[in-house]
Amino acid sequence: MLPFRTEIRNTPKEQTLKIYLSNIGMDKQIKELLKSLDGVKQVEIQKSLARNRVEENVTIYTEDDVNINDLKVHIENILTSYFNEYSH
Repeated sequence: MLPFRTEIRNTPKEQTLKIYLSNIGMDKQIKELLKSLDGVKQVEIQKSLARNRVEENVTIYTEDDVNINDLKVHIENILTSYFNEYSH
């Protein structure tokens, strides 16, 4: 099982990036890792409402001028590196 999955979500006001971690015990660590990245306005840990999902997710709100697709790729690269280091 992959350590995380990302998803771009559309809300009535803006797009957000959701990160679903297979180990939700790491939500706070990941939040701290991501909140200082350029282009990130806010990071929250939220309860997941949909079925067949982990209980919580990390939700990222972006600055207004940020391309969410580029930020998604950047965050996926950071998380992949993080989990590769964490597993060793």
